[in-house]
Amino acid sequence: MRIKRMIAVTAMALLVGACATTAELRARDEGRCRNYGFRKGTDAFSKCLLAVDLNRDADRRASLAYPRYWGPDYGGFGWRYW
Repeated sequence: MRIKRMIAVTAMALLVGACATTAELRARDEGRCRNYGFRKGTDAFSKCLLAVDLNRDADRRASLAYPRYWGPDYGGFGWRYW
C-alpha cells in the first residue's frame, strides 16, 4: 500500500515537472532567437519568435497526425500481423 502511494506521488511529480509554462516557453524562444543573432525589440526578432512558435505548433500537429512506429499501437507490419 505504501509503495503504491510512493509510486503514484513520484509519477505525479514527474508529470508536473515535465510541463513548461508559457513564460518558460517564451523565455526559451527568446533565448533561441538571441542565439541566432536577433536583437530584442526588432521586427526580425518578432518574426523569429513567430517562426519558432509556428514550428512548435507544426511539430505538435505532426506528432498527432502520424502514427508512432513503436509501442502497442504500431500501425505497420509487426508481430501481430504474423
